[in-house]
Amino acid sequence: MAIPATVALNAYARAAGMGGGAAMPQVGAVAKESSGGSFGDFLEKAISETVDTGKVSESRMASTAAAKDTSLVDVVTAVSEAETTLQTVVAVRDKVISAYLDIMKMPI
Repeated sequence: MAIPATVALNAYARAAGMGGGAAMPQVGAVAKESSGGSFGDFLEKAISETVDTGKVSESRMASTAAAKDTSLVDVVTAVSEAETTLQTVVAVRDKVISAYLDIMKMPI
């Protein structure tokens, strides 16, 4: 099953902490960092957005199962978006762990 590019881009944007995925930064644009933000804050935001995406997908599935006014296409899109977001977060986690292990292997 192929995931539409827009769903993947929106999920990646949310996982990268760029907001709700509504707008992607332009190539070559300078990212504006908040002066008080830390890596821990970034991770907390990314995880909360991943959880929110999963909740939206679950609510759409529940409303469809209850025969409310929800399109099956919306449900499939929400589920694939949640899946892509989770895969992105897992990939970032794996890279962070790999970098940590590389740093731990460095001689002092």
